[in-house]
Amino acid sequence: MAVIGPVLALIVLVAVGAMMNSNFLSAANITNVLARSAFIGIIAVGMTFVITAGGLDLSVGSMAAFIAGLMILVMNAALPSLGVGIPIILLGMVVALLAGIAAGLLNGFLITSLGIEAFIVTLGSMGIYRSLVTWLADGGTLSLDFSLRTFYRPVYFDGILGVSWPIIVFGLVVIIGQILMSRSVFGRHCAATGSSEHVAHYSNVNVNRTRLITYAALGMLVGIATIMYVPRLGSASSSTGVLWELEAIAAVIIGGTVLKGGFGRVWGTVIGVLILSLIDNILNLTDFVSPYLNGAIQGVIIILAVILQRESKAAT
Repeated sequence: MAVIGPVLALIVLVAVGAMMNSNFLSAANITNVLARSAFIGIIAVGMTFVITAGGLDLSVGSMAAFIAGLMILVMNAALPSLGVGIPIILLGMVVALLAGIAAGLLNGFLITSLGIEAFIVTLGSMGIYRSLVTWLADGGTLSLDFSLRTFYRPVYFDGILGVSWPIIVFGLVVIIGQILMSRSVFGRHCAATGSSEHVAHYSNVNVNRTRLITYAALGMLVGIATIMYVPRLGSASSSTGVLWELEAIAAVIIGGTVLKGGFGRVWGTVIGVLILSLIDNILNLTDFVSPYLNGAIQGVIIILAVILQRESKAAT
């Protein structure tokens, strides 16, 4: 896919949205789009490294749901002893980060050490995490204590100079991710691993360690995204994070990262996230197409993006 393609698509979407609804370019709508896309964006940055290194993770949505449920349970259980305050919020954040890293390391271990296909491992863990959160919630919804939810809300709704914390965190993750991908040894190792394991091995690249780190980093970013997501609704259920894996993978592919690995660009992933978010926003603001078809549209976009990648590769 050409470098300029995603940028042009984004510009066209902005123009179409502005023509179809006068409120599309309002500060409130733009802030809402960026804040809601921050969760997927944070995860998609991690997915960029995983795919660049020749991997794939289908479990991120279910993982986020499980981490959110676990986080809520721990915080509610600690409320009588810690009370409402910063310590209990920090406890929930630590739980989310550790659970995310552990889940990512487990996926990475099964893939690298046991040699199981990434598709199989993450498809299996997707089902496991979704079932676990359903079990923890007894088929219903896990809700954060009302007083805790009220205290925790600013993490999603407040920010600096009108910019909410999820947007700020997303921006920081993107900056760090772009530097790592384009300017660090680790980024080069990811590209080399995804391009050819054998060549990377003979170039003194530790292929298994590189892939393991990408899955652990993705798990950590899922934890960070969950930390920002929980105060938005204050709850978790079996429907939490549904299709997040589709959106994250779609954003990465739309942004120009090669699905088979070997090349990735974080800034392109950001463009992909914004494209998907704007499509969703336009569907919600207009009656042109039902918003319930958003998943179908994303699926079509993934297929078209891969086709364009193949055609551009064949042309070269």
